[in-house]
Amino acid sequence: MADGPTWKEYPMAATISEPGSATGQNTGDWRSERPVRNPEKCDKCGICWIYCPDAALFMDEEGFYEVDLYHCKGCGICARECGKDAIEMIEEGE
Repeated sequence: MADGPTWKEYPMAATISEPGSATGQNTGDWRSERPVRNPEKCDKCGICWIYCPDAALFMDEEGFYEVDLYHCKGCGICARECGKDAIEMIEEGE
């Protein structure tokens, strides 16, 4: 057993006043690739939106799903799951 107090003996170090969320953080800065949608191939099915682990897609006025690049981390799941091959991952900076 380690020397020192147990977890029950530590005084409260911080107070959490609201639940955590990445919504207010720009978490896409380390992305090396980004998804680009081809509107001619896209049928607006929403599979990309369903599979996106970062909730980095939103529907535009025309019903297409657009990428929020402030939150997209470039994982490529949207492109992999798209049955119409309407999403291509391109290197950041192109």
